[in-house]
Amino acid sequence: MVWRPDHLGAFLDHAAEHRLYALWHLIAFRGLRRGEACGLEWPEVDFKRGAVTIIRERIVVDGDVCEDTPKSNAGERVIALDEGTVAALKAHRKQQLADRMAWGEAWVESGKVFCREDGSPLHPNAVSDMFIDDLTVAAGLPPIRLHDLRHGAASLMLAAGVDMKVVQETLGHSSVVLTANTYTSVYTEVATAAAEATARMVPRARRDA
Repeated sequence: MVWRPDHLGAFLDHAAEHRLYALWHLIAFRGLRRGEACGLEWPEVDFKRGAVTIIRERIVVDGDVCEDTPKSNAGERVIALDEGTVAALKAHRKQQLADRMAWGEAWVESGKVFCREDGSPLHPNAVSDMFIDDLTVAAGLPPIRLHDLRHGAASLMLAAGVDMKVVQETLGHSSVVLTANTYTSVYTEVATAAAEATARMVPRARRDA
């Protein structure tokens, strides 16, 4: 299930003051996997270029959390960021520095962009629980999985007319065929709209031909 744009807007408005708002924003607009967001570290965030580099995932294997490189070569990628996402990450960085000062010697220097209140790494399952229990339910929105935010990001990109190859590279899919097969219904709607827009470009005296 994927939220409609108005649902996503309501969610982001509701989550605006949440400590991990930038994480939800990043997944919602740029389609990171949960493990990629949890594994992201500050050296991989380039504010000047407006981009993040994905080089690791923080995943759960048999109940234990471990870090590894993305499951495919396409998973290691540079993702361009819009101005709103850059602003969200900058605000998050500022708040994290304030938290670090407040915790003093008790602060855990994990280097993670998204971490617990004391700086220690996030458990991916805890992130999913926060998304569902603390935010989605409280906002009164249709229940979806955190992974569905990633699907929603792809749908938004396609609806905005972003080329399928760009969507594939942003999501870190191994091939454009996988992206096309995953989002067939969305792509069909976009393709139909494009066909109608193309037809409207040709002036006609008769419309019944």
